[in-house]
Amino acid sequence: MAAKPVLYYFDGRGKMESIRWLLAAAGVEFEEVFLETREQYEKLLQSGVLMFQQVPMVEIDGMKLVQTRAILNYIAGKYNLYGKDLKERALIDMYVGGTDDLMGFLLSFPFLSAEDKVKQCAFVVQKATSRYFPAYEKVLKDHGQDFLVGNRLSWADIHLLEAILMLEEKKSDALSGFPLLQAFKKRISSIPTIKKFLAPGSKRKPISDDKYVETVRRVLRMYYDVKPN
Repeated sequence: MAAKPVLYYFDGRGKMESIRWLLAAAGVEFEEVFLETREQYEKLLQSGVLMFQQVPMVEIDGMKLVQTRAILNYIAGKYNLYGKDLKERALIDMYVGGTDDLMGFLLSFPFLSAEDKVKQCAFVVQKATSRYFPAYEKVLKDHGQDFLVGNRLSWADIHLLEAILMLEEKKSDALSGFPLLQAFKKRISSIPTIKKFLAPGSKRKPISDDKYVETVRRVLRMYYDVKPN
């Protein structure tokens, strides 16, 4: 039996959360090593496994992969979540890229001041409901299928659901006015592997709290309102 993938990151969402989502949706069990001290991080740096001196890092299939997009590309391809041909892959990349743009506004959220969180929340909701959600609503209408690309689950669907749920944590009625996305959310959330990941007790991480922020700052020696790499 192949060894389980091992994820090296903090005990929180950050850039690793999308990797957890993709593995979970593929039905792949994984283990995690949480960075809690500066010493742990420096040991990884000294070992040379962090090519660009950054996490996330994932051990999988004998490789130590860094760079979030490279890790996600590999997982999506390995577990048949990357379309059936080059055209479908291009669409998946395009949709994932758009969703990444939206999620990028949310990644820094835990590290902002209380005042800036209010401003950022309003900004993200406005961008989602005026730019990104209308685009995906149209994709679903024009495509006429249960999924964004082709007729089966892909990385694009998983990534969009993750973003929708993150935004609904900031504004619970964010999907009002988008009936096809509402149905999409219900449909994708009901897929057994994803339903399991969304259930209590899974390895899905909660909203990042002050403890997570302090740990990241301490390990990476961050002193400003910026997000981890």
